[in-house]
Parts: sequence; C-alpha cells; structure tokens
Amino acid sequence: MKVFELREKSKAELVDHLNNLNKELFNLKIRRASQELPNPLRLRTIRREIARVKTLIREDEKGIKPLIQTKKPVVKPKAKKGAANA
Repeated sequence: MKVFELREKSKAELVDHLNNLNKELFNLKIRRASQELPNPLRLRTIRREIARVKTLIREDEKGIKPLIQTKKPVVKPKAKKGAANA
C-alpha cells in the first residue's frame, strides 16, 4: 500500500492495519522455518510496510505531519413547528 493511501486512514485504522501486518509477518516466518515459501519477497514487502505505518503513526504523534482527520457532520438543531413564526 502506498503512503498516500495510508495517510487517508485514521490512527485507529493504521493501528489495526499494523496489527494485521505483524500477524502476517509472524505467520510467514513460521512457514519459512517449516517449509518453502511460494513468494519469499513477501517478507521484505511486509517489513517495509510495517515501517511505513509506524513512521506515519510516529509523525502524527510528534505533530510533524498530522494524519487526515475525518470531519464529523455538523448537526443543526431543528426549529420547532409553530413556535415563534410570527
């Protein structure tokens, strides 16, 4: 996943993505020890993506480059019917 795609995610989504990547890396390391991997370069790409995600989270924490914040919709109070229409 590219950096600009990762920047569009919230911090909670990045942490969840990081956990999934760590699990996948662990599983690949176990498979490598027990058998031959079909795509051994996948280990490198996962390690690099983990580094990207950690970098983005750290940049956000330090205030270097904040993540894109999703804007919450503004809810305007509805006017009551029949009150003060004069």
